[in-house]
Amino acid sequence: MKDELKKSLLLNTVIVCLAAFCLFQLYGIFFGDAIESPVQKNTGNPVDDTTFAAIQINILNGCGVNGVGQTLMNFCRKAGYDVVEMGNYKSFTIEHSMVIDRIGKPELSARLARQLGISAENIVTQFSSGHLVTASVIIGKDFQELQPWK
Repeated sequence: MKDELKKSLLLNTVIVCLAAFCLFQLYGIFFGDAIESPVQKNTGNPVDDTTFAAIQINILNGCGVNGVGQTLMNFCRKAGYDVVEMGNYKSFTIEHSMVIDRIGKPELSARLARQLGISAENIVTQFSSGHLVTASVIIGKDFQELQPWK
């Protein structure tokens, strides 16, 4: 009889804990979206630098000149970008430097291109699940015309 009472008490305790957990989860589902992150808050103002967290980019050398990636990386980091990768592009025949928008946020890629001195016509959107960055910068043979070299 004593064992049955202990099992019953243990079972009831487990049921109460599970019920509390379920209620807590339901509360989060229905009321969790009401809390806004200050980074995502839409103020109604035009895009400004303070509404975004650090933008993650990668820099790829498409011209074949040694050291251009390092120079551009230093410039971008000073400008507040999070350079998460630096390497070579698939070829060294890129004539004009470009910015590739990887997540469908053209305003961020346009700002990056503007700061680097890359023409707006050299911004392309190319979604990629293989790239976990906001944008990629491909350094072309025109690199000396970009801001870091002026």
